Amino acid sequence: MGEFDLIERFFKQKAAPTPANQAQAATNSIVLGIGDDCALLQPAPGMQLAVSTDMLVEGRHFFADVDPLALGHKALAVNLSDLAAMSATPLAFTLALALPPARAQDAAWLDAFSDGLLALAGAHGCALVGGDTTAGPLAICITVFGQVPAGQALRRDGAQAGDELWVSGTLGDARLALGALRGEWTLPAAALAAARQRLERPTPRVALGQALRGIATSCIDVSDGLAGDVGHILKASGVGAVIEIQQTIELIAVRALLTSATGQFDSNVPASSRASVAPHPTLSPEGRGRSAAPDLHPPPPGKGSPVFLPLPLGEGRGEGQPRNPAQPPHPTQWLTRCVLAGGDDYELAFTAPPSAHAAVQAAAKHCATPVTRIGRITAAPGLRLVDAQGREMASDFRSFDHFA
Repeated sequence: MGEFDLIERFFKQKAAPTPANQAQAATNSIVLGIGDDCALLQPAPGMQLAVSTDMLVEGRHFFADVDPLALGHKALAVNLSDLAAMSATPLAFTLALALPPARAQDAAWLDAFSDGLLALAGAHGCALVGGDTTAGPLAICITVFGQVPAGQALRRDGAQAGDELWVSGTLGDARLALGALRGEWTLPAAALAAARQRLERPTPRVALGQALRGIATSCIDVSDGLAGDVGHILKASGVGAVIEIQQTIELIAVRALLTSATGQFDSNVPASSRASVAPHPTLSPEGRGRSAAPDLHPPPPGKGSPVFLPLPLGEGRGEGQPRNPAQPPHPTQWLTRCVLAGGDDYELAFTAPPSAHAAVQAAAKHCATPVTRIGRITAAPGLRLVDAQGREMASDFRSFDHFA
């Protein structure tokens, strides 16, 4: 199968307008779509164009044996999450795809990948309008376009002292799944299944981002870890923040399935139901390139990947000092690190004044998306973590850097 046959069969034909989506395409201001030297977009009057690009590389951001349907979904989801953070409505996207020769001839893989990609695109009225293909190691680069009313985009630089700090959905589950898949620890089967869904099929909070327009003072999508990404808001806005640790631990959706207070698996979960997963030693423990490495229930000595002490975010890529089995950490510490430094969550962290508390909750209810107030913005710079008693805790978290 040649390059142009591949594009025609798996992308152009599937993305072609139908009676069901032609009206949507017109609404989205797609003047000219896939098939020419350029696509032509015409944002509606009074709108600004929002543009974002993300790249996913095999072995760095996803496993070689990942479900191609899930991979297609995630490749677009991480881009839509950026639009959500800016309160933008999706319009269109381009796809640049590098394929190894064997993948380029694998019709089943290409069919599933394009199905996952275009299903999510269709759900958000986001049209595929062009791109490129080449031979090479598997890599996916998507550029997404959206529109937002002029002057109404949510940005990182609007947080003010006294604002409440919120986050949508759940955090930390993707990092827990990644660690289990790499053989860093084991999870009960039910917990792994739920967490893996969060890792491989994140939900971009597009509707919530739009609903927060005029309510939130700043916003960012949580892709590199909560602490690091909130830090971007603080730097851009010239403020600080206090995060309540107990509130963040509650954000792990699968927490009830994981451990008891003693650090053992929940007694209600039989050992036979614990997931047995062959480790993936080739993938960096960052999901999308993003996580520090906690340890909940490591494999027996000699099995799976080595277990390392958690490092500050950006350093947790499998390097570090081996864990001392005689001094296991309390599980709460590791769950906290998954939430604050795990990454790959694609939730929204945002700020809003206390007077907008009810409006935030109403917007979240309208979008059927849970939100949690996890702290507050302060005039004093820096990010502080406090426990349930208000005592300050040490913090060394920072956003992931591919080249650090």
